[in-house]
Amino acid sequence: MPTQSLAEAHRSPAAIERWSTDAVPPAQRLDYWVGAVCEGFLEMEVTSPQARHFDAMLESAPLGTPELGIGVNRVRGSAQDVYRTRRAIERSRSNFYYLLCKTDSAWSVEQEGRSARMLPGDAVLVDSRRSYAFHFVQSADTVSLELPTAWVESWLPDAPGQLACRIDGSAGWGSVLSRFVQQLTPEAAGAPPLPPRLLADQLGGLLALATGPGVAAAVEPGARAALRRRVLEATRERHAEPGLTAEAVARELGISQRSLHRCLAERGEGGEGGTTFATALLGFRMQAARRMLGDARFDRLAVAEIGFRVGLRDASHFVRLCRQQLGATPGALRRLR
Repeated sequence: MPTQSLAEAHRSPAAIERWSTDAVPPAQRLDYWVGAVCEGFLEMEVTSPQARHFDAMLESAPLGTPELGIGVNRVRGSAQDVYRTRRAIERSRSNFYYLLCKTDSAWSVEQEGRSARMLPGDAVLVDSRRSYAFHFVQSADTVSLELPTAWVESWLPDAPGQLACRIDGSAGWGSVLSRFVQQLTPEAAGAPPLPPRLLADQLGGLLALATGPGVAAAVEPGARAALRRRVLEATRERHAEPGLTAEAVARELGISQRSLHRCLAERGEGGEGGTTFATALLGFRMQAARRMLGDARFDRLAVAEIGFRVGLRDASHFVRLCRQQLGATPGALRRLR
């Protein structure tokens, strides 16, 4: 890392600090980015499956005076995994809560033994005093608000209980919070449309409303359909895992098994009838099996391998299910093609 601050090399007249991997050759970009993250945020570790073609930018600006203590950050870049480790925590001089909102693709977060799968527009709170991990599987384009710990805890009586809990960005107060955070860009922080303290109070109030007691009941009518979609999407994505359970999907989504079963049992937005987790999972597996059995490229695979690829270990059980659900055995389905 050069003696001169990375931020000083990319400071703009609008008081927005910028770090960009464009400043270094491709082979050095991931290392540069780790340094930029440590300087712009806190000490963290970063890995990427796209290390050879890595690209990223961080823009940061304070909201109001340093006494207010709120920072507005925007990250854009390649897929990456970010880790806040115990060793990094021990070396940190200061810590914050971070409120993150990502709008372009799904990602996941882990902290305090919890994990949550985040959909575009969702928000989540993490605490830098505790280890966490972010998994940005497609891109890292995110707005991240740096919030003083005392400030957050003055708004949220049970702030630790909210860590790594998905705040639904599509319904209720969560949707209002999400849209507010998306508007609070570094540019808006550098030239705020209202007094910064007023914006901070607005943010604190929305955060309290989106995470407070009674929120689940208040947003339930609008959130049920969204929750059903999330459950079905997560089940579809994981259908190939042998032994997949409703408990595992509920844990991934940060909801109770009761909520999972209840949302599936109700009618969907399009008027489709209720279902069960087992029925939905079987349906996704049979859809995948029908597709592979109908595609000549998969003819080199044995029937047992097709069954294994859709999450069914027992070949004879797979054959019976094909006969029951698809109307013919796997071999007959191939011949019908």
